[in-house]
Amino acid sequence: MIKAIIFDLDNTLVDFMLLKERAIEAAIHSMLDAGLKLTAKEADRKIHEIYMKEGIEYQQVFDQLFLEEYGYVDHKMVSAGIVAYRTAREAALKPYPKVFPTLIELIKLGIKLAVVSDAPSKEAWLRLSYINFHHLFDVVITYDDTFEKKPSPAPFNLALKRLNLKPGECLMIGDWAERDMVGAKAVGMKTVFARYGDTFNTLHPGSDYDINCISELINIIKKENNL
Repeated sequence: MIKAIIFDLDNTLVDFMLLKERAIEAAIHSMLDAGLKLTAKEADRKIHEIYMKEGIEYQQVFDQLFLEEYGYVDHKMVSAGIVAYRTAREAALKPYPKVFPTLIELIKLGIKLAVVSDAPSKEAWLRLSYINFHHLFDVVITYDDTFEKKPSPAPFNLALKRLNLKPGECLMIGDWAERDMVGAKAVGMKTVFARYGDTFNTLHPGSDYDINCISELINIIKKENNL
């Protein structure tokens, strides 16, 4: 019997790549207005190169851009970029369609809800709080809780420990097959591939279920629990 669903956060509950791209675009235009001597295309390429090297959650990306280009940080331009980035990010930060009613319905069915995310704790909680989801989850595990990223078993096992449940009593849903599906299956959980959030055009995620809308979780739970 499934007693809990563990969700990945980015590209499963919220469209992370959409908000990231809109935030970067806004930051670039603001820095250009403040005097940045690069084209928008050049700045975009260099910012993405830094993210590829340092990780998508890297917090000093604009500082790094200026250090690599000019050898110093222009705080006027960086500050303009940060403000524009945050404003655009918050405007774009929304849950996928039907996420909220699905979570409420799962709670009504007596299902515990958890998050296992590779995002830093502060960033994960900010995203959850901004969309007012922070009160819906029984357990939230972030990178800072284990300092290991999926598919490491550490974050999954910590979630199980805090939920006080066995692997077979949990279902993991995520958009990244090599991390979410592989990691959850390795500890004995059933898995759901969030195809609506897939950015890799994954053909064979190796999941127990494959869904195009998060609302399909309701029927999966009813099937698994014979409701």
